[in-house]
Amino acid sequence: MNSYNELPKTYSPSEFEDRIYQNWCDKGYFTPDTKNENPAFSVVIPPPNVTGQLHMGHALDETLQDILVRYKRMQGYNTLWVPGTDHAGIATQIKVEERLRVDEGLTRYDLGREKFLERVWGWKDTYEARITSQLKKLGASCDWSRQRFTMDEGCSKAVREVFVNLYDKGLIYRGYRIINWCPRCLTALSDAEVEYKDQPGNFWHIKYPIIGEDGYVEVATTRPETMFGDTAVAVNPEDEGTKHLIGKKVLLPIVNREIPVIADDYVEIGFGTGCVKITPAHDPNDFLVGQRHNLEQIKVMNDDATMNSYAGKYEGMDRYECRKALVADLEAEGYLVKVEPHDHNVGVCYRCGTTVEPLTSDQWFVKMKPLAEPAIEAVENGSINFVPERFSKNYFNWMNNILDWCISRQLWWGHRIPAFYCDCCGEMTVSKTDITTCPKCGGAVRQDPDVLDTWFSSALWPFSTMGWPEVTEDLKKYYPTSVLVTGYDIITFWVSRMIFSGLEHMGEKPFSTVFIHGLVRDAQGRKMSKSLGNGIDPLEVIKTYGADALRFALATGNSPGNDMRFSDEKIEAARNFANKLWNASRFVRMNLTIDEITLPSADKLAPPDKWILNEYNKLVENVVGALDKFEVGVALSAIYDFAWDIFCDWYIELAKARLNDKETEANLICQNVIAYVLTGILKLLHPFMPFITEEIYQSLPHECESIMISDYPTYSDGLCFTQQADEMGKIIDAIKAIRTRRSEMNVPPSRKTKVYIETRYENIFGEQSAVFFTRLASASEVVVADKLDGAEVSADNAVQIITDACTIYLPLSDIIDFEKEKARLFGEQKKLIGEIERIEKKLSNEGFVSKAPAAVIDGERAKLAKYRENLEGVLLALSKLG
Repeated sequence: MNSYNELPKTYSPSEFEDRIYQNWCDKGYFTPDTKNENPAFSVVIPPPNVTGQLHMGHALDETLQDILVRYKRMQGYNTLWVPGTDHAGIATQIKVEERLRVDEGLTRYDLGREKFLERVWGWKDTYEARITSQLKKLGASCDWSRQRFTMDEGCSKAVREVFVNLYDKGLIYRGYRIINWCPRCLTALSDAEVEYKDQPGNFWHIKYPIIGEDGYVEVATTRPETMFGDTAVAVNPEDEGTKHLIGKKVLLPIVNREIPVIADDYVEIGFGTGCVKITPAHDPNDFLVGQRHNLEQIKVMNDDATMNSYAGKYEGMDRYECRKALVADLEAEGYLVKVEPHDHNVGVCYRCGTTVEPLTSDQWFVKMKPLAEPAIEAVENGSINFVPERFSKNYFNWMNNILDWCISRQLWWGHRIPAFYCDCCGEMTVSKTDITTCPKCGGAVRQDPDVLDTWFSSALWPFSTMGWPEVTEDLKKYYPTSVLVTGYDIITFWVSRMIFSGLEHMGEKPFSTVFIHGLVRDAQGRKMSKSLGNGIDPLEVIKTYGADALRFALATGNSPGNDMRFSDEKIEAARNFANKLWNASRFVRMNLTIDEITLPSADKLAPPDKWILNEYNKLVENVVGALDKFEVGVALSAIYDFAWDIFCDWYIELAKARLNDKETEANLICQNVIAYVLTGILKLLHPFMPFITEEIYQSLPHECESIMISDYPTYSDGLCFTQQADEMGKIIDAIKAIRTRRSEMNVPPSRKTKVYIETRYENIFGEQSAVFFTRLASASEVVVADKLDGAEVSADNAVQIITDACTIYLPLSDIIDFEKEKARLFGEQKKLIGEIERIEKKLSNEGFVSKAPAAVIDGERAKLAKYRENLEGVLLALSKLG
């Protein structure tokens, strides 16, 4: 008997998952050496936000990454997976402010900036530790010695380096521009941080009287409250119906301010009234028109979207309250022409859902066109590939239409903008280090109070995490990274920015492949959310079923770019598979006496051995091929089908006779083959289910101290037994067909039957194969012939089963207790006749037919047809029994 670990009777992941993970960490398996000359495979984790704990979307993201990382590590690559977390400016600040408000009744202003930031850092430490613990529970094989945070010292240094470099090149500038403003978060938003939702609204048609004439122009707006900031009315210079107005002035209703009528191609001929109110401070298109015509910018709202002094008597009102009051006044004074219902796309804050207000503001911007061009080319020329390729369209659509990126945020939590202002001489200095005095006049300076957009630091993640701007050994070895695994929802937020940042600051792409996955939805296909109450805590799943079951459920059916549904049935199926593998491994373990696994020479292998090795070899080829194409779900499905059906349900059963025949050469051959294939299954499965595969691997004869540093299986010409596997496959197909027919006829396995096989493959179904039919098809005797004696057995006195290789006959007298079967069939006949009569009576009742819904009537008719069909089958069976 070998000396390897025994497996407990019951699969209980909670008893070994933590132990195994700690052992991996202690042995340093996750920490690569830059001096290792093997080719590198590197991945940086999309850093989870320190706003809370991981959800199911994170679990999917990290599972897919870990599958690829473990696969490549077993293939011999020098593998690095960098973990870390994101400070998530707006989201985290909102969380901490809410906690302050609820627990202490305080605002951030009550604490002041320094004390408030101390609270946020405390929050970060708590939730970063929680996220790290969750990732470890999931089995993520990250190098924890290289763990990073987007605001740690190194990443902060990289942020400053990039900001100053771009500023010095003229690619970062401060300007008064139209931006997206969130009145709730009280900060600017980039275009990528605005989501668009269809909302019901109106077009309000308003009269603007023409100065010096009796007439008026008619404008239509969805936001009448912005009219206090109107500084012109525009018409198209080629529009015959309105160009006569050019140069005239109109009176702004309620405000009673004169504004000019200007000519601009922006106005579309034939759309609406042909006259467009221009509000440069509150509309991005109007802002551009205003720049062309040197129009005044009048900002009519405060930061919280209440009206300011430019709104006159409406000052202090919320924008929607003002809208209601203003429209009433316009109507009362005769300026409102009509109200036209209109559904339109409205921008909302991606964090809080508040309707965004476009307004002019003094902000910091990145000039995007020079940065976008090489980033577009990198994907166009195939240097960077999207998987699936269709998502490159999302990327191109964003990048080809990109506007300058507003990077300043009116927050306290984040990377503070490294710009310093001198109040003495007005000088502004941008510096990589903090300064206290003005380099021009020596006066005191104050730092810009705003912070950078969270995505500014996230965009540097592939190289800032490896020590840039220093030239580190990590950068030399692991940059560019190999693959980025992420959801399709942040292609614009993050992927695009990493690409142009890598190209600009490293002179090289940040990764070669972008592997896009979908969202995790509930069993009904709905997005998981707090409002629906359908969120599932991955830690609760791990606690109940184990991490392997969760990972299996997330990877099952996973297809690049497609959303997946998570359900109780999926996790139960995953647990069932783990149990099946555990029990099969226990059976194999109990039948092993060998201390090492050595495959016998081909001439010593039995037909079932050649069959299983050939099937296993094909599996290896399919799994490796699928993983290399990021078809994670396809690879797992192939392993599942092989392990459950081919290995557990067939080979183990085929091998039992030899395993029971102790102290024979056939027994040792079988031990080596069954242990070899099981070990191969464990290695193939390890990236998907790391814990159970390690625990079982340690119970079997093995060559490495851990499965995770063993070699991933490779296809071998020496395991190709195509002819022998085909022959064994014919026998298995015949046994399957017999089992299926017996099951359909409710014949118990204990009832033995004589099996007649008519086939042109007598050499395959001959005497050597009879044992398989005896053990696995409940055969009492097997008769094989090229042509059977029709007097002895035929379709009249036996059940006939046809496969590709043979025709099988099972004598009815062996299968059926005629009297008992007759009694059963008569009972079924009586029951069916009763049901048919009942439904016929129902359908002949005019009251029922006239009142019942059509679907109910159709359902009853379908039942009647089915009962009649079943009755015909019963009568046919009775006629055959005589």
